[in-house]
Amino acid sequence: MTGTTPPGAAAVLPPYEDKPSDGPRLGTVLIDLAASLLAHAVEAEDALPPETHRHTLTLRVQNFIRRNLHDPELTPAAVAAAHHISVSYLHRLFRAQDTTVSGWIRQQRLDRVRRDLADPGLSAVPLHRLAARRGFTHPAVFSRTFRAAYGIPPSDYRQWTLPCS
Repeated sequence: MTGTTPPGAAAVLPPYEDKPSDGPRLGTVLIDLAASLLAHAVEAEDALPPETHRHTLTLRVQNFIRRNLHDPELTPAAVAAAHHISVSYLHRLFRAQDTTVSGWIRQQRLDRVRRDLADPGLSAVPLHRLAARRGFTHPAVFSRTFRAAYGIPPSDYRQWTLPCS
């Protein structure tokens, strides 16, 4: 199934490539999620091993961030408050993944805007609107950040990815 995307998912997901290292890692994630679900169901979340609890919390935080990318006020402090943890603990969770909270938020926003730019259904939406929908409030900052991340201005990326009409 290498290199295939489920039907209907192509419009919202980038192509997925299986990697030999994915199996064990995904198995561990699945076991952690199952353990967390069972512990939560029996109200025994405190009985989870610390590593499983941290991993599950990180997944919850990442999901929260993805759902709130549109909010320009999405900051590490807001994320920490929503999960009833300290900002320093939130930073430790992301440091374990070799990234920062702000960096992860920025990358998720950029990935979403990049996907939007390549969507023919959104070709009439101005760049600044697409960026604003993902939490970028200043068009110039968005353009610089996009160019720094992908090596191409967002307008050029849009022209490059959209089919000629």
